[in-house]
Formats: sequence, C-alpha cells, structure tokens
Amino acid sequence: MFTSLQSEIISILESTKDTDSKLLEVCELLKKKIDHYDWVGFYFKNGEKEELKLGPYAGAPTDHAIIPFGKGICGQVAVSNKNFVVPDVKAQDNYIACSITVKSEIVVPLFVNGENIGQIDIDSNTLDPFTEEDERFLEFVNLEVAKIL
Repeated sequence: MFTSLQSEIISILESTKDTDSKLLEVCELLKKKIDHYDWVGFYFKNGEKEELKLGPYAGAPTDHAIIPFGKGICGQVAVSNKNFVVPDVKAQDNYIACSITVKSEIVVPLFVNGENIGQIDIDSNTLDPFTEEDERFLEFVNLEVAKIL
C-alpha cells in the first residue's frame, strides 16, 4: 500500500499549487488511503520561537495550534530530532490529548538542510497500529516535502 502511495505523493508535491495546498492534499490523501491514519497534519517551527505552529492538516479540528518545545509528543520530537511512535497514548506521561478517540500517535521530524523545521503528526483511533513500514513511509513523505520547502 505504501509503495503505491509514493508516486501519488510525488505528483502532488510536483504540482503547480502553492505549498500549503500541496501539504493539505498530502494530509487528505494519507487520511483517506490509510485506514489507521485518523488525523494527519504538519507542524512547523514558529519562527525563532521555541514552539511549533500547526500547518495544513486533515481530520477533526484541534485546539493545539501552538505546541511548546518539549511538551507532548510533537514538542518532544522538536527537541529530540527523532521519530516517536506511541503505541498507547494512555501510557505516555507527557501527552497532549487532541481527542478522546485517539489511542496512538506517530510523529516524524521534517529536516531541511539538516535542520528540524517541523514534523508530520499522525493520530490513530486504533491501539498500536504503527509499524516500521509506517515510519519508513513517513520519512519518505518528509524527504519529498523538504524538497518544496
């Protein structure tokens, strides 16, 4: 499934639309095509501030438009520069709940010229659905996204 989506991702990102439209289309594609992706969004470093700002996303609206570095899964990834897979959000101490239906989360940092400038964040209403394949696929998505930023 992930392999077939790679060419769709590339073709979206190579389109002539503006960057936010392309990122939104990527989010919508992933949410629609991957059953366990219930919320898909990008967060980006907010200028020089030590915080993340919500970018394009697909899924239920969230109150978490700004996330301080170190807070929640996204904030921790902003500091660690490493993928973070959370099989069960209830088992995480430093977790910011976006919705009571979310059971697991995966966050993969987005690098441009070696700098962590943001991340892709996926919430799932399924317990422990994320595999190494999800991680590799989302790393691919971020590598492709980095080319247009």
